[in-house]
Amino acid sequence: MTILFDIGRVLLDFHFEPSLAMLLPPGTRDPKERLSRLLARKDEFESGGVSAEEYIEWAIGVLESSVTPDQFRQAWRHIFTINEPMWRVVRRLRADGHRLILFSNTNSIHCPWVFEAYPEFSLFDEAVLSFEAKSIKPHPEIYQFAINRYTLNPSETLYIDDLPENIATGERFGFRCFQYHLHDHAAFERWLDAELKL
Repeated sequence: MTILFDIGRVLLDFHFEPSLAMLLPPGTRDPKERLSRLLARKDEFESGGVSAEEYIEWAIGVLESSVTPDQFRQAWRHIFTINEPMWRVVRRLRADGHRLILFSNTNSIHCPWVFEAYPEFSLFDEAVLSFEAKSIKPHPEIYQFAINRYTLNPSETLYIDDLPENIATGERFGFRCFQYHLHDHAAFERWLDAELKL
C-alpha cells in the first residue's frame, strides 16, 4: 500500500507565533498584526514564489527587527513538536513494507533542516514538497504532480492530512482520505486498520 502523509499537525505539531514573537523588538506596535502579515505571505513562500532570502529580508523589515537572517531562520524552524502516536504508526507501516511518501506544504527554511532535526523522516521513501513542486495544497496541480512523479493510483493510495480543504481535493482525485485530528488519534488508527484490511 502507498500512503501519503502530511507533515504539519499530522507528523509534527507546530506553532509559529510564539517563536516568531521572540524576534519582535520590545515595545513593538501592533505585534499581532505584524506576525499575521508574515504568515499571510507564507503560501507564496511555500509554493516557491519567493526565495528564502527574499522572504527573510522582507519579514525582518515587517518586524522592524535587528535580528540577523540566521536568527530568523532559527526562530522559523523551532516551531515543531513531535506527534509520537503517529510516529509509532509510521514505524509499524514501514516495518510491514508499505510505501510511505511525504506530501506537504513546506518551505526551504524547514526542508531539508527538518529531516536532519528529526531522523525519523528517513522512514519515508519519497517526498512531494510544495516549494519544489511550485504548487501548494489544496490546488490540484500538486496532487497531479504527486501522481505523475510517483506513478500513483489514487484508488490504491491512502492520504492523511489535517485540513478539510486538502482532503476535499484529495477525494476529488480519488485518494482514500482521512482528515486527521491531533486530539483524536484513535479515530485515525481505527480508519487505518479498516483500510488495510480491504
